[in-house]
Amino acid sequence: MPDHVASRRTRGARGGSAVAVALVLVLAGFLFAANARMAGVTDTRHAQDLPSLVQVESQRTEQLASEVEALRAEIDALTDELTADEPDTTPESELVRLAAGRVPVVGPGLTVSLSDAPANAPRPDWVVSDQLVVHQQDLQAVINALWAGGAEAMTLQGERVISTSAFRCVGNVLLLHGRTYSPPYVVQAIGDPEELERALLRSEGVRTYLTYVDALDLGWSLDVEDEVELDAYQGPVELQYATVDDAAA
Repeated sequence: MPDHVASRRTRGARGGSAVAVALVLVLAGFLFAANARMAGVTDTRHAQDLPSLVQVESQRTEQLASEVEALRAEIDALTDELTADEPDTTPESELVRLAAGRVPVVGPGLTVSLSDAPANAPRPDWVVSDQLVVHQQDLQAVINALWAGGAEAMTLQGERVISTSAFRCVGNVLLLHGRTYSPPYVVQAIGDPEELERALLRSEGVRTYLTYVDALDLGWSLDVEDEVELDAYQGPVELQYATVDDAAA
């Protein structure tokens, strides 16, 4: 960047910092509002037409995601102005961003895939259709086991899993971060591959799922990876109850 441009940007950040802060707060308010609208997924417990519901929610999510992305770009630009004179990111703050899922990461780990049983395969008389699909508790068992096994970062369907991530299944459709996904469901985790695999096999929920894999041909694969690449979390984060303790800051 030319020196005269950099100096002009620096002076603007000093002179207009109060205005920039106000603009950041206003845009953040819009961002949180958009996030709340994205979180307000229609109640699907009594849905009569699941495919139509999924289509409507997907279109609504795409529109809101575009709004959120535009607001985030404005916030990032104003934040750059405010921090132009600040020192480079410290190792501590970079570690916080890493733990929060805000930066892409790479390392050894596992890829686990779960999928529904084949639809037209012959079945024993006692089998019901509900036993032939991946359920929310199956995914939750895998994710919890990987965290317990020391996973340092994780994705579900390529979406970074963070502390506020929540997903649910409606039929065989997964709702995550305002988007819908169909099986197979893929979980990737970075950590010690041997410890992660042992943690999966210790999990009662995972072992229960594996019995259905053997009995009903539910899908399961586990691959050890020398290098797993996980993208950063790109969505907004809205905390309703947690605030910074000024006394400890």
